[in-house]
Amino acid sequence: MKLLVAGRNGQVARSLAERAAARGLDLVALGRPDLDLTEPAGIAPALQRDRPDIVVNAAAYTAVDTAESDSEAAFAINADGAGALAAQCAELDIPIIHISTDYVFDGGKQAAYVETDPVDPLGVYGQSKLAGERAVIAANPRHIVLRTAWVYSPFGHNFVRTMLRLAETRDELGVVADQTGNPTYAPQLAAAIFDIAAALRRDRERRWGIYHAAGTGDATWYDFASEIFARSAEHGGRRPRLRAITTADYPTPAPRPANSRLDCRKLAQAFGITLPHWRDGVRDCIDRLARHHAIN
Repeated sequence: MKLLVAGRNGQVARSLAERAAARGLDLVALGRPDLDLTEPAGIAPALQRDRPDIVVNAAAYTAVDTAESDSEAAFAINADGAGALAAQCAELDIPIIHISTDYVFDGGKQAAYVETDPVDPLGVYGQSKLAGERAVIAANPRHIVLRTAWVYSPFGHNFVRTMLRLAETRDELGVVADQTGNPTYAPQLAAAIFDIAAALRRDRERRWGIYHAAGTGDATWYDFASEIFARSAEHGGRRPRLRAITTADYPTPAPRPANSRLDCRKLAQAFGITLPHWRDGVRDCIDRLARHHAIN
């Protein structure tokens, strides 16, 4: 099986690339300038050159706060670019797995969100990702849309690395404790994507549609930070005091959903896939960072 991943430097794309060899998969990860979703004319040549069995769209504009003042760029990549990629895949009869986000929901529901719940994103980032979902679905009937949440990994910009960096110089940190979600470890999400791709290739029954794929278990950002520092301390890392704060105490340009928990039972029922508990991912992430001397 040959996969083409749109996006090369993001957390999910890098996790897919590093795990492909271990699975014996032929994977090509393309980013700018080889594959630029803001330049639709270049998409078809890239697909025709590499002729993948499945395309994974892990390319995205993910700067949530910056998107509020840069909506044109966010929509160009997350919506127009995603739709153009899906359309070219359809032309070549290639299925697409498209990565989306919990931010398509407004956070007002008390329970975890299921795939059929009404969508109502609060900010530009979520709006552009929702538009991308709709563009992909309209352009290519052979689609899997994977909504995930709170992605972290040993590389790139993410909450784990930010907390560890702040701990180097601060004795106390205020962390938001009134937003709840599912921290998702990118390497574990990558494994789930490979399993989905394999099932799509293997089975006659095609299970196209929208699915939620996030780490098992709920957490607030405060819970997440607490676990990060507990695991880091095992490797000699600094453990600052944590102070629980509210969303109002930490205003941001883009509003965040208070509840972005994702119910992932549909994925388990359709593909037999359940991501590990988020605490397991944190442990592995911190262990990897410690091996690379990224924890003081």
